[in-house]
Amino acid sequence: MIDFDKSSGENRVQARDRDTGLPMWQVEVLDGDPAAPKRSRTVTVKFASPTQPSAPANSSGTPFTPVVFDGLMALPYVEKSGDFSRIAWSFRASDMRAPGKPSTSAATNRESA
Repeated sequence: MIDFDKSSGENRVQARDRDTGLPMWQVEVLDGDPAAPKRSRTVTVKFASPTQPSAPANSSGTPFTPVVFDGLMALPYVEKSGDFSRIAWSFRASDMRAPGKPSTSAATNRESA
């Protein structure tokens, strides 16, 4: 993610999480549900992480890579467009992993026990 307030011209500055100071990353996610409204078929999920998150290998046999988002939060905000406003959503997660795989935090908790 680019911090547009701190970037200038060719000097792009990566956005950082306000609370942790970690670099911010974002992943575009596609909802494969054909009944999903066009506006909400693609959403962006943001992460604060020291390393860039990567999608797990696709072993599903479909064009979609299934993922699980740990700590997923949906944060509402007001999006203004001219004379109109609507409620929009910002999504944040702490981790992205393959379904059936343990979360990073669960593995860390077991190791420390």
